[in-house]
Amino acid sequence: MSAPPEHSAPTERIPVVSPQRSRGARRSGLVGRIVGALALGVVASVFLVPDLWFGLDRWSPFVQLIAFRPLLVAGTAVVVVVLGLVTLGMRRAWPFPVAMLVVLGLGVAMLAPRLVADPLPSGGQTLKVLSFNVFTGDADVDVLADTIRRERPDVVALPEAGERYRERLQPLIADLGYVSRASVGEHSQDVNGVVALVSPQLGAVDFRVGRISEDSPFPYVEVSGGEMGDLTFVAFHSVAPTAGSVGQWRVDLAGAGDWCRTGKPTVVAGDFNATLDHSVLREAMADCGDAASQRGTALTATWPTSMPRWFGTEIDHVFSSTGTAESFDVLDLPGSDHRAILTTLRL
Repeated sequence: MSAPPEHSAPTERIPVVSPQRSRGARRSGLVGRIVGALALGVVASVFLVPDLWFGLDRWSPFVQLIAFRPLLVAGTAVVVVVLGLVTLGMRRAWPFPVAMLVVLGLGVAMLAPRLVADPLPSGGQTLKVLSFNVFTGDADVDVLADTIRRERPDVVALPEAGERYRERLQPLIADLGYVSRASVGEHSQDVNGVVALVSPQLGAVDFRVGRISEDSPFPYVEVSGGEMGDLTFVAFHSVAPTAGSVGQWRVDLAGAGDWCRTGKPTVVAGDFNATLDHSVLREAMADCGDAASQRGTALTATWPTSMPRWFGTEIDHVFSSTGTAESFDVLDLPGSDHRAILTTLRL
């Protein structure tokens, strides 16, 4: 009997992927990664540069976050490095570090001008200005008096100081001849006031107390006359942009800018509760120069003193509508959550 014919096993069919379909899948994956990277970049930029997104920094929570932009820029740089390292192992992820690098560049571009000093001024009259938020009148009055005695500023602005603090300070510097005025009386808490002091070198000046608006909690002190000529000096304190006060904060800063737009030489010093990262402050004070920025030191934190100078925010300023700062120093004086600022202006 003959052997039955052998049956061969069925051949397994291997699907063949056309090169065109493979390229399409890769293209689709790349598009998805690019879209995801763009979405990541947009979200990151909203938090890092909200002032470039139609002025989002005028509203909470961006108004609070933007005050710490230098720290946010540092954090973004770390993210870029991490994503770059990930890309070494997953080359297809390259759109993500690229997107974050663009966002980082925007943040750096907003900060960099404040690190470049203007040319030193020459000629003109000098005006030495000291500003120090004395923290509800709790700052060490003896150390402040010693600072005034050592530095001999022409004008001084003391936010969160009222008549109570002025009466403690004035006897300690009486022999120096400084005259002073508080914006609130002894029956009001120091936190509500501002004190302005003027050197005897500026002669018999005039003091005027006013408010930016009826709802402004902190009245200012305006100084003019005497040997100041056409110059006006303003000791100023803005409300902080806390929850429920952001609207008043915008009003206060806009009002401070009015002094810069008068066309007369003006110096406004004090606690603005805003950094140059806030578009509200930049727009309000556009006709004035910031002393710290002119000297390339506008990233040194003046608040809070519980943190290193590189960690906090610079919310204390000296703005001038005329001249340029030839020096700017940040001083640590005890008893306050703010650092003092001392600048010499060439008017």
